[in-house]
Amino acid sequence: MFNSLSDRLSATFKNLRGKGRLSEADIDGTAREIRRALLDADVAVPVVREFIAKVKARALGSEVAQALNPGQQVVKIVNEELVGILGGATRELAFAKNPPTVIMLAGLQGAGKTTLAGKLAHHLKNQGHTPMLIACDLQRPNAVTQLQVGGKRAGVPVYAPHPGVSSEFESATGDPVKVATDGLAEARNKLHDVIIIDTAGRLGVDAELMRQAADIKAAVGAHETLFVIDAMIGQDAVTTAQAFNEGVNFTGVVLTKLDGDARGGAALSVASVTGKPVMYASTGEGLKDFEVFHPDRMARRILDMGDILSLVEQAEANWDRGEAEKMAQKFADQEDFTLDDFLGQMQQLKKMGSMKKLLGMMPGAQGMRQQLEQFDESSIGRVEAIIYSMTPYERNVPKVINGSRRARIAKGSGVHVSEVNQLLERFTQAQKMMKKMAGGGGMPQMPGGGGMPGMGGMPGMGAGGGASKKRKPQPKPKKKSGNPAKAAQEAREAELKRTQGAAKRMDGSSFGAGTKDLKPEDLNLPKGFEKYLR
Repeated sequence: MFNSLSDRLSATFKNLRGKGRLSEADIDGTAREIRRALLDADVAVPVVREFIAKVKARALGSEVAQALNPGQQVVKIVNEELVGILGGATRELAFAKNPPTVIMLAGLQGAGKTTLAGKLAHHLKNQGHTPMLIACDLQRPNAVTQLQVGGKRAGVPVYAPHPGVSSEFESATGDPVKVATDGLAEARNKLHDVIIIDTAGRLGVDAELMRQAADIKAAVGAHETLFVIDAMIGQDAVTTAQAFNEGVNFTGVVLTKLDGDARGGAALSVASVTGKPVMYASTGEGLKDFEVFHPDRMARRILDMGDILSLVEQAEANWDRGEAEKMAQKFADQEDFTLDDFLGQMQQLKKMGSMKKLLGMMPGAQGMRQQLEQFDESSIGRVEAIIYSMTPYERNVPKVINGSRRARIAKGSGVHVSEVNQLLERFTQAQKMMKKMAGGGGMPQMPGGGGMPGMGGMPGMGAGGGASKKRKPQPKPKKKSGNPAKAAQEAREAELKRTQGAAKRMDGSSFGAGTKDLKPEDLNLPKGFEKYLR
């Protein structure tokens, strides 16, 4: 959504780097470029004027003049002012003291209210609430059916006594206000603590739309009225938001289609113009593509500083704690990282959602956008197929996978042998990394990929996997002495060392025992390692 804006701002700030002092001309030029970037992103003109005035006033003051790094201080000021126009602080739902809490969704037709109702219900259910959906959109064809499908996917009941219309040629006959009041009574009887009311929209703002929304709100005494707006509609977002604010006095904003390729001006305008906070954002079609809107984190994403906090929260919500403890125990016992472990980690990542979105939250992600766009999500499925085509022994001891085994694995998983080779090479890199971490060596930088450490080992990144191994420097051969007697003595000593080394390898004395008497229990191996001695 904010790719174009992020690129423009990053290019602007790059011109400030390395300057020990910023002149008034430097600040004017920077403000001018930021103004152009915001206007090109469809941000409302009054919002841009106010934003630039605040940035210039702070940048020309002592805050920047006395800073050790003026360029970074300007970036900090822009970040703080962006947080301000995005709403300032994070705002979540205010629940009623006496349940059920009534949440009403309002907005134009096509904004995504019905889809959002299912996502919001799923989000609240995961927080321990017992939501119920009420179908009050009796005007749009199949809106009731769509809400029922969304409720089923979310595992939430839907109150829909009226089927609504099934085609655009039918006239709406039901009373949405009565459906809302009856639904509220049903929720109280069945002890639901939250109800979400999906209301009808129009293609444009009109008096009938506002009257119906206001009547429903008054009849049920809505605690929260959320204005759902398509983040891709640009400058018209401000006019629409103002009309709905006057008509129903909404309490918060929900942005939908934030994963689109529009310029994002709605997100930067609505909160500032209406004075109502953006509370949630829909980032895709999936049930889990829904998140609480954090102004500070969104500002960091726009400025390409990453959103590590959201990444950590997603990991905590989706990562299997038992699997994590099992992997930690393997580290503690210094057991080898196997292909089964590699598969488990890949599946844990899949639970967190789209890899493109996850990688896009990393700092500096805008600099590797081309790689992210080329990322093949289906490659993770191919990795699973390859590993499942291996025998349990091959997964535990990948070194035994020779050419014929690789051909069999490729045939069983429906891929080319080269993909099996690439996977094994990536796995070897991951195994070395895990060994170093287990030994307390910290996180090494994996070769390949470019732009971000470790991307070469990620399936689907295209450039990865073909990392060149650094050769160990060979010891320089000793120069022979010019004295013939001394040279002969050195040759005899070298031959004696070679003979003794060969004898040690033959009798196994380096382990303190002969090969005939060697037993696994005598080797003091790490726990679980004996399974590899086959």
